[in-house]
Amino acid sequence: MTLELTGASRRDLLKASVVSGGLVLSFSIAPKAGAAETAGAQALNAYVRIAPNGLVTIMGKNPEIGQGIKTSLPMMIAEELDVAWENVRIEQADCDPKLYGRQFAGGSLATPMNWDDLRRVGAVARAMLVNAAATAWNCPSGECRTDSGHVIHVSTGRKMTYGALAGQCAGVAAPDPKTIPLKDPKAYKIIGQAKPQYDTKKIVTGQPLFGIDVRVPGMLYATYEKAPVFGAKVASADLDAARAVKGVRKAFVVEGGTHLDGLLPGVAVVADSWWQARKGRNALKTTWADHPTSAQSTAAFDKRAAELNAGPPMTSLRKDGDVDAALKGAAKTVEAAYSYPFLAHAPLEPQNTTAQFKDGKLEIWAPSQNPEPGRQLVAKTLGIKPEDITVHMTRCGGGFGRRLSNDYMVEAAWIAREAGAPVKLLWSREDDTHHDFYRPAGYHYFKGGVDAAGNLVAWQDHFVTFGEGDKVASSAGMGGTEFPARFVPNCKIDQSTIPLGVPTGPMRAPGSNALAFVNQSFIDELAHAAGADPVAFKMKLLGDKPMVGEGPSGYNAARMKGVLAAVEKMSGWKDRGKLPQGTGMGVAFHYSHQGYFAEVAQVTVAPATGAIKIDKVWVAADVGRQIVNPAGAINQVQGAALEGLSHALYQKVTIEGGAAKQSNFIDYPLLRMAMAPPVEVKFVITDYSPTGLGEPALPPVIPALCNAIFAASGKRIRTLPIDTKQLKA
Repeated sequence: MTLELTGASRRDLLKASVVSGGLVLSFSIAPKAGAAETAGAQALNAYVRIAPNGLVTIMGKNPEIGQGIKTSLPMMIAEELDVAWENVRIEQADCDPKLYGRQFAGGSLATPMNWDDLRRVGAVARAMLVNAAATAWNCPSGECRTDSGHVIHVSTGRKMTYGALAGQCAGVAAPDPKTIPLKDPKAYKIIGQAKPQYDTKKIVTGQPLFGIDVRVPGMLYATYEKAPVFGAKVASADLDAARAVKGVRKAFVVEGGTHLDGLLPGVAVVADSWWQARKGRNALKTTWADHPTSAQSTAAFDKRAAELNAGPPMTSLRKDGDVDAALKGAAKTVEAAYSYPFLAHAPLEPQNTTAQFKDGKLEIWAPSQNPEPGRQLVAKTLGIKPEDITVHMTRCGGGFGRRLSNDYMVEAAWIAREAGAPVKLLWSREDDTHHDFYRPAGYHYFKGGVDAAGNLVAWQDHFVTFGEGDKVASSAGMGGTEFPARFVPNCKIDQSTIPLGVPTGPMRAPGSNALAFVNQSFIDELAHAAGADPVAFKMKLLGDKPMVGEGPSGYNAARMKGVLAAVEKMSGWKDRGKLPQGTGMGVAFHYSHQGYFAEVAQVTVAPATGAIKIDKVWVAADVGRQIVNPAGAINQVQGAALEGLSHALYQKVTIEGGAAKQSNFIDYPLLRMAMAPPVEVKFVITDYSPTGLGEPALPPVIPALCNAIFAASGKRIRTLPIDTKQLKA
């Protein structure tokens, strides 16, 4: 049966059919007209199977990268379906945009994009089951209710299981989804309850889930060597030496292209085992052609940024009032230069894809955050139709934005076609570090002024980033509304760019993961210049207007003040004067990905060595009226905060000779368990639609840590990662 709802803005399509004695329900909602380019628009599909024994299988539509979405999205469906959670089984969907619409993991968008529509999926399925029971009992559907997988006739107490009713739903008219009331949140039994991630048992017992675990019959293994300088072509390679290695089946050069996010030049080695392929690769003795970006380096970038700051900016991003006059009239002024490095994502599972090309069709198993663009990239590069490519989404062993790019997918597809057999391409850790889409480095040259009353009256930032002219590299930009813009009467934000041959891209909380550090740290400097309590200074800066701006760029100052007040209370901020010498607290807040977060860090700095001990982190978060899965939510907030600490303390990629210098965890260390502090989380519930949690907890922790170090040691952190030698007394 099919129901189409026509209207100017959307169409709802509902299909139901009986398969193997059970109900199969798919529900799709087309995006609003003209909304494809906006963050909130997508086509959604949910897929529900109800077996005769009452077990309900719900498809997880989006890639699972550790953010728990494979659990929380089905929770929304199961809640409105009114089925007992213990009777729910979850399967990972394949990439199928015609059935599921957009399937990606990025931007903390899964919850806001699916909250209403996936609940409606469950509600429609429940209504169909009720109507089937009403037909069987020859009574109005209004005389029936549901409870944990049963339909109950209220007056007589008769009941039928969903499993018993599933086979009868093919003859039931599908209701208009807009006419089905959704549950009152007070009646929730699943949403709002802490549920473990569905795959936890399989993960801790080592069962195959990840891309790296995929095995298919007749599978070979491949390595792919690319130039250290991004995009350089192969000059020479000893293919015969590689082929002479035991187990090696093929070795060949791939010409590749010039787009850094596509198939780049390299040499593939295919063998019976990965280790044999690796040994074959080591025998290649590849040399590389000269490349115009081979002269680029971090040292040269640093020098050029300083030169650009000394001259006029290239582009104006914002100009309010008269900054020069306000600085001249300020009671106190502060100038500071901040910078942050390139970062590699370093997911624990290196990039990999398994591919099989047969009879003109391609089958792919990939841990991708963004599988459909991967399919399109493969189709374009190999010259085959997208509909001839099947993409199976595997669980990702971390992503953090790296797997939004699909270079490893197109490499595997090309190699599999050339090899004539199923091939698993598996990168080494060194490959992963040397060929990332790095978080861009950046430079900020600040001037600020406060008046005699402690008000921030002037703010100037000359932002030096990477790009050409006014076009910036991926994830290297900053908007003209970045806080504290619009909250300072005299505000000037300018931009200059440096050409770059290094691939960049989004990293967890892109942009914000760096901008929060520089802006919130400099605001803290101005608070101290004003002789003000940093919390009070920030509260004053947020002003009296509840909302500043409108639409997607709107900033809800009232919500931010709410989390700032919450973290002040939960951390015992007002009692920080009682802390011992060498221990201090720092505070910061940031709005990103529709979430309002304020965080406090407490640190102890050893004066003799400069060593840092992070005592504790407190996080207050406002992501709306409903936390779907508290267990997953707390996990995400804590994980984001800990990752941010890792960025601040350890992580840095240096460019030398146009290539990434770092190679593995020995020179690109991550936060270890011994350094991980307790992270206390409080959710401030407000009457707004729920939003995502994967990213917005990360940005504020970095400036909170750096501001705490200043409170403990009197030393400012203006460059990351933190150099503890500079903290010695």
